[in-house]
Amino acid sequence: MQVLYAFSGSESDDFTKDQKFLMNSIDSMYELYVLMLSLMVKVQEKAALQLDKDKAKHFASNEEKNPNLKFVSNEVLTALKNNVAFKLKQENLKVNHWDLDGEYVDIIYSALITSDVYKEYMKTKTSSFKEDKLFVVDFFKEIVAPNDKLYDYLEDKNLTWLDDLPIVNTAIVKLLKKVKVDSPDVHFTPRLYKDTEDKEYAINLFKRTLLNQNALKVEIGAKTKNWDADRIAAIDKVLISMALCEIQKFPSIPTKVTINEYLEIAKEYSTPKSSIFINGILDKIVKEYQAEGKLNKIGRGLM
Repeated sequence: MQVLYAFSGSESDDFTKDQKFLMNSIDSMYELYVLMLSLMVKVQEKAALQLDKDKAKHFASNEEKNPNLKFVSNEVLTALKNNVAFKLKQENLKVNHWDLDGEYVDIIYSALITSDVYKEYMKTKTSSFKEDKLFVVDFFKEIVAPNDKLYDYLEDKNLTWLDDLPIVNTAIVKLLKKVKVDSPDVHFTPRLYKDTEDKEYAINLFKRTLLNQNALKVEIGAKTKNWDADRIAAIDKVLISMALCEIQKFPSIPTKVTINEYLEIAKEYSTPKSSIFINGILDKIVKEYQAEGKLNKIGRGLM
């Protein structure tokens, strides 16, 4: 949607660069995933270093000499830190941000140790794997994910990351909730695409929407004659074009699924009334397709 919105060429123009940007922006989601997940490991390492500093004090208190090691020994974070597949992914993607911008590790560390989540967790000195896991989930959901300074940092690093963040954060929470003592090494390195068909779908939707933009524009114009063109949000035009392209060119995708997906995107990115407008236009077109026998759907697409 974003790449199509930014595209200013015509059907005959070379959009290789735009397609490359699209694929790079999708691939960069994995970098964001690794970056967010690795931050908690860095905070655990920060905590361990702080304990060592406290122990080394000339007049260390009894508590500083015999600290609660529960957080620095957290089984889930320790497993993540020692995960070979995850380490390789960090190296391959060159995710070393927290070594260069360590102040953000300090920010999250400070927010954590003053939080109720941490204080409650540290009331005892031992815990089960399940308790460690529940704490890490809360740590991420309540301390890492909503941090405003971290949000600003990510915005400065990559413009597309802010839109990717909700998806990435949700994926991280799901993976943390599912981790087990005997989870395989690849648990924390899931595939970005479910299969090659997923990747091809993204490319094909992008290409086909651009290659058919003039015909789509005419069809949308015919259904919005009573609307002032300048009053229709530009993003709405893009979403209707993408939805129509999907309805026309992807026979295995159910029409209802297509419409529902684009209505959700409209609620997130366009005006408050956009979903109602888009739904009305798409519903009118689909009914015409059905009446004229032009709705070419097969298999699960018939649903």
